[in-house]
Amino acid sequence: MTAVLLFVAYPPFSLVVPSFVALVPFLWQLDARTDGRSDAPGDSGAKLGFWTGLLANGLVLYWIVVALWHFTPLSALGYAAAVLVLAAWWCGVAWATVWVRRRTGLPLWAVFPLLWTAAEWGIGHMGEVGFPWLGLGTSLTAAPVLVQWADLAGARGVTLWLAGVNALLLLALRRRRWRPALPVAASLVVALAYGIWRERTMTLVPVTTVAVLQPNVGYKEKQTRRDDSTLVEQLLRMTAHAESLPGVRMVAWPEAAIPVFFVDHPRWETWIADSVRRTRIPVLAGGLDAVWDAAGHWNYWNAAFLFDSTGADGSFPVYHKKYLVPITERVPFLNPRWFGNLKFFGGFLHGDRFPVYRIREGGFGVVICYESAFEDLPRRYRRDGADFLLNITNDAWFGRTAGPYQHAAHLVMRAIETRMGVARAANTGVSEFVDPLGYTHLRTPLDVEAVEADTVYTTAVHPLYVRLGDWVAILALVGSGSLLVAGLIRRRPSGEF
Repeated sequence: MTAVLLFVAYPPFSLVVPSFVALVPFLWQLDARTDGRSDAPGDSGAKLGFWTGLLANGLVLYWIVVALWHFTPLSALGYAAAVLVLAAWWCGVAWATVWVRRRTGLPLWAVFPLLWTAAEWGIGHMGEVGFPWLGLGTSLTAAPVLVQWADLAGARGVTLWLAGVNALLLLALRRRRWRPALPVAASLVVALAYGIWRERTMTLVPVTTVAVLQPNVGYKEKQTRRDDSTLVEQLLRMTAHAESLPGVRMVAWPEAAIPVFFVDHPRWETWIADSVRRTRIPVLAGGLDAVWDAAGHWNYWNAAFLFDSTGADGSFPVYHKKYLVPITERVPFLNPRWFGNLKFFGGFLHGDRFPVYRIREGGFGVVICYESAFEDLPRRYRRDGADFLLNITNDAWFGRTAGPYQHAAHLVMRAIETRMGVARAANTGVSEFVDPLGYTHLRTPLDVEAVEADTVYTTAVHPLYVRLGDWVAILALVGSGSLLVAGLIRRRPSGEF
């Protein structure tokens, strides 16, 4: 039941109520193992956590098989590995919850939310296999009014809240009393009141008008046209159309819009520069960057190039993607030099520079593809003076699955956390604009060619979350560590919970 409820809580279904109750069936069984009411009173809860995590993540992330199938029929192995790793985290949370409660007698609502939130942080910080996809807090992106307070505590704060709500509702159901539900109701009222206040009082400041291109070039088509000038010509035609739209002052191409290295096709770079010089409208182009180092190695990055209003692309450093998709962009834990000759697979390098690009109307930061799931980059850009974000991505490999919708949902939280607007250019969709309150505009359907232009907004607010960082994660990590230490040094007297 937990797996099904989580599945419908996340996009594309985005049902709001399941976010508050999805974990209740799982916690019911976990609670039974704690106080000996289960059929296996000595059960540590680890098996329950593993199998529930396996089912839940297997269902929510089914699209991984579709996405990786483009690269190899062995995609099922990558899918299995991802789901097994996530199931292991569920296993750890379940075991730790039961063990701590047996040792200390602490209530579920005090133990589980901290452990769950700490695990969510851990999943996103596993180095080259970090995968912070769809934290529990992100399940509420269809109801931005309820998560406006993410500007204080981030998406992780919403996760902690939802985990606590699920635990309290379980307590209310078990005891058949409504008293444990009172804090839930109170927290909902506070979240809603804060959200309504924020939405009514926050002033959205227009920065500029951005046009996003959605060329709708399928995965196989892009590969066959990799060295074909017609793809660049299509993008330039779309750019000319975008520049003719009212008020457009910038154009964004999607990730790897030109899926080759600019150094191999210098005339294409010249075409883009000439186009920009004619209109004086900057273009952010997704492509691949490559440099030979002093040792004669081929270094390459998934990148974004800003052609400023003069047509120059050297005024700012090229943005190199930091967070790489495991396997397809970077094979984890292996030397990327081993994949250098492949050029387009497995050996991409991590970016280490994060420029805030300046145009006449304001500054912006770039996030490529699933970097939108990592909250630290937008936070960093905001601290460094960015007014809005540009997210460029290529979701063609997701097909017509839940993947593109899940992917886009992260930007709602990034916009609220930083109070910056977002423009998103996706090769096959979803392209869209997100305002600083987390509401989406001009969302495109999948698999259509489209050009959309809209105003991107910013605010004068520099949120507490930006200034303090992911303080809820620190709280959860310290709290979880304290619980484990308490379990080691204290054993509760026998009795009921």
